[in-house]
Amino acid sequence: MYDSDKVREIAKRRKEWESGSYRPVCEKVPERCERFENLSWTEISPLYTAEDVAGFNYLKDSGFPGEYPYLRGVHPTMYRGKTWTMRQFAGFGTAEETNRRYKYLLEHGETGLSVAFDYPTLYGYDTDHPLARGEFGKCGVAISSLKDMELLFKDIPVGKITTSMTINGPAPIVWAFYIANADNQGIPRTRIGGTIQNDVLKEYIAQKSFIFPPEPSMRLTVDTFEFGARELPRWNTISISGYHIREAGSTAVQELAFTLADGFEYVKAAMARGLNIDDFAPRLSFFFNAHNDFFEEIAKYRAARRIWARGMKELGAKKERSMLMRFHTQTAGVSLTAQQPEINLVRVALQAMAAVLGGTQSLHTNSMDEALALPSEKAVRLALRTQQIIEEETGAASTADPLGGSYYVEWLTDRMEEEANRYFDRIEQFGGVVPAIERGFFQREIAEASYRFQQEVESGKRTIVGVNKYKLDEEVEIPLLKMDEKGEEIQLERLKRLRADRDNDKLMRALSALRKAAEGDENTMPYILDCVHAYATLGETCGVLREVFGEYREPSIF
Repeated sequence: MYDSDKVREIAKRRKEWESGSYRPVCEKVPERCERFENLSWTEISPLYTAEDVAGFNYLKDSGFPGEYPYLRGVHPTMYRGKTWTMRQFAGFGTAEETNRRYKYLLEHGETGLSVAFDYPTLYGYDTDHPLARGEFGKCGVAISSLKDMELLFKDIPVGKITTSMTINGPAPIVWAFYIANADNQGIPRTRIGGTIQNDVLKEYIAQKSFIFPPEPSMRLTVDTFEFGARELPRWNTISISGYHIREAGSTAVQELAFTLADGFEYVKAAMARGLNIDDFAPRLSFFFNAHNDFFEEIAKYRAARRIWARGMKELGAKKERSMLMRFHTQTAGVSLTAQQPEINLVRVALQAMAAVLGGTQSLHTNSMDEALALPSEKAVRLALRTQQIIEEETGAASTADPLGGSYYVEWLTDRMEEEANRYFDRIEQFGGVVPAIERGFFQREIAEASYRFQQEVESGKRTIVGVNKYKLDEEVEIPLLKMDEKGEEIQLERLKRLRADRDNDKLMRALSALRKAAEGDENTMPYILDCVHAYATLGETCGVLREVFGEYREPSIF
């Protein structure tokens, strides 16, 4: 602990600084002495000293990187030992088009793949479903069957490179496509690595691409935990996502609290199934946003690791890897502006630097044109180069937790943990995450925060460069990606041929077996894999589960 006499001396000197240095400045430029707040509306002092962290026991609560509670990082040497994975989120149009983009990214230095799916796929529909009309390939790649997955990863070594897939409602089925593709290539399941997002709770809270009600959705998620622990030891069976919570308008504190609350809820559900926490917890991963307030984001990541480690220990985890919070980060899509889009390069660079200084394990940097269209090749290359410059040129990767010990960062880390704990108490008063979702708690909190932020932007209290300050009269034009209109025709013809060429008797037996398993209490993953190997489509397989589980209809919360 800090020496009490020294702390008193620092407090005395701080008062002298305030009266002798700060107040004279305030008299000359009073607007610089108004209340300063970060994006969670936490008041920020003009100076932080040891006095602000005097009660903080560094030996107990910080320690070294790679040591419990992992505040300073999950690996002892951090990026000295292994740099973060550069994993650019990509997907559009057909599987063939996206395959070409993946190869382009790998040729330019990307070290991991990340799949974006179109809206029909996210909702478990095939491209030829009536509800899919007009939505093909616009925000991601269309994957309707194992055949599409085979084309998506054609000539890409899935046994050597890790893949992240952002899919939630139909996650077990899309994961089965990936596994079956590896099976057909003769790659042992023990060798394939990656992540399936599979975070259904945050769908009800923020992104809204849910399909089934919460209870069967949680059952499917736990099925993947159980199957993954048994069959795919290198696969992260969930990426518990704060990213979409933040994109929906939450504060950093809400992102931190709601994401970790979801994480603990999944752990409790798996333990209720009878799974041993140390069998599945090492493959749980997280996904956070990197937003504009540089130091708030760094403090968020550090606080998240410490909260998770302590919480998992309390739940009975014994293995070190069960307590490690490994996370992917993506820069904030919602912060990108259509006005003066080139300055998004600057925003993204600073957000990415915060993620690196906060200790991320993998990173996606958004492209400057994403407020206007899917990223062009030039824009995505510049986004990737941003990461490479941070790694190779800035020195940010030279030492572990370079901002550890900063009075401001340590104070803010503590403050964010305190605020998150208050949210945990409020969620517990509802009886847990699912009852809080059903009562609209998370949705209201996010909506109110989003509304408050937008009011500040429109009033000019909160500056967005190029939008409400430093505006240009003329429009700035940049080259945009043009979609091939023939892609949907190709996809529809492929589905037609697939249904004609497959063994439909085998298919019907597999779908019938899946229905029976879903109606009972067996793990559904082996049955889903049988359907996928029989070339059942996403819509057909998801349709069986829809019939058994029903579809969720969100209640009105306002």
